[in-house]
Amino acid sequence: MNKEIFYIGLGKMGLNMTKRLVQKGWKVIGYDASESMREKAREEGIQVVETLKEGGRMFSLKPRCFWIMVPHTVVEKVLEELSDILCEGDVVIDGGNSPFKESIRRHKELSQKGIHYLDAGTSGGPGGAESGACVMIGGERKIFQVYEELFKDISAPDAYKFFGSPGSGHFVKMVHNGIEYGMMQAIAEGFALMKQSPFDLNLREVANLYNHKSVVESRLVGWLEEGMKRYGEDLEMLSGEVSHSGEGQWTVDIAKEWNVPVKNIEQSLNFRKDSQGNPNYIGKLLTAMRNAFGGHSIQ
Repeated sequence: MNKEIFYIGLGKMGLNMTKRLVQKGWKVIGYDASESMREKAREEGIQVVETLKEGGRMFSLKPRCFWIMVPHTVVEKVLEELSDILCEGDVVIDGGNSPFKESIRRHKELSQKGIHYLDAGTSGGPGGAESGACVMIGGERKIFQVYEELFKDISAPDAYKFFGSPGSGHFVKMVHNGIEYGMMQAIAEGFALMKQSPFDLNLREVANLYNHKSVVESRLVGWLEEGMKRYGEDLEMLSGEVSHSGEGQWTVDIAKEWNVPVKNIEQSLNFRKDSQGNPNYIGKLLTAMRNAFGGHSIQ
C-alpha cells in the first residue's frame, strides 16, 4: 500500500483527520470546495490543491486512494466530478454518513469500471478525528486488507472493524446514530426531571458522579457535564430546538421496512422534529451534548 491519499472534504472532521494522517507519515493531498476551508487547511500545514483534477495528478504511484468526507447530499456530485479522474484499480472510500443502500449501488457501479469502493462510517466527532476515531467498514475484504494500515492509523486502538459486504459499514454506522438518539434522549429527560425536583441538586455534580463507575457512565454524560461547565446549569445560551442530521430518520425508515420495532429511537427522532418552534430544557440538554461531541451550533 502506498501511504498517499487524496482527501476530499476539509470540514471539522476532515481537517482533523488529515492532520492525524500527516502525523502518521502519510502524504496527504487535500481539497475542499470552500476556499476558506482550503486556506484553513493550508494554515495547518496540509498540502491543498485547487481542483480535484490537480489532486489526481499529484500521486507518485498507482493505484490511488481517494477518501471522501463530505455531507451525504454531496457525495454523488463529488463522484461525478471524479469520473474523469478515476482509473481502473483506484480505491474510493466514503467516510461520511451515506445511506447504506446508496453505498451498495455506488460499489456496484464503480466495480463495473474496475474501481474499488469502501464505505467507512466514522464516529467520534472532530475530536475523535484528530485523536483517533471509531470506524465501521464495508466492501471488498481484499481491498480492506490492503488499506488496513490506513484504518489503523485514523482510528483509536482497536477502534476499527471490517463488517463484510458493501454497505455494511454505513449500515452499522446508521444504527449507531439511531442508538445515539435514544441514549441522548434518555439522559436529557432524566436531567430535566431532576431539574424540576424539589431537591436543590447541582446537576453538573450529578453528571460528574454518574460518570464514576455508575451503570450509565458514558461519554455522553461526560459531554453533558462539559456543556454545563461551559454554559451553566440553566444552559440559557443554548437553543431548545434540536436538529437531526438524517441518520435517525434512516434508522426508523429501514426498521419500518423490515418490521422491527424501534420505538425509543423513533420517539427520540420525533422529539427533535417537534422541538422546532417548541423549545424546552430537554432540547437545551440535547444541544449541549451535540455541541460538545460534534461541534454542532448551540443555536
